[in-house]
Amino acid sequence: MAYTGVAVSDPVFDTCFANQQIGYSQAAQGAVTQATSKATAVTLNYSNGQITMNNAALANNTTVSFTLNNSLLSPRDVLIVNVSGGAASAGSYTAYVSSISSGSAVLSLYNISGGSLSEAVKLNFAIIHGQ
Repeated sequence: MAYTGVAVSDPVFDTCFANQQIGYSQAAQGAVTQATSKATAVTLNYSNGQITMNNAALANNTTVSFTLNNSLLSPRDVLIVNVSGGAASAGSYTAYVSSISSGSAVLSLYNISGGSLSEAVKLNFAIIHGQ
């Protein structure tokens, strides 16, 4: 069966097929800059966004965690996070979600560079909303 658009109403499998880009509209995207330190909480109430972290030093082989406050988050959601580059040295960090709850998540950044870095790392995130 050939699909020419998006089919989202399959009552048996709840399947979505697309032959073009799927994503969030501009209205669902936001950005925030972290103040004070890499451990400072941020608030961004969008389904998709970019967090510019503080440029405080992060030692090699060290993890820093901070809270993302987001009123759209629920414990059934999947939160995807990645280093987007920007001021970050390529291949120097690993970003991951440590926990997720109603209205917030804890994001963590791990320095794997081999040395201390003082960069304003940019993290992209997207929420896949559960029910």
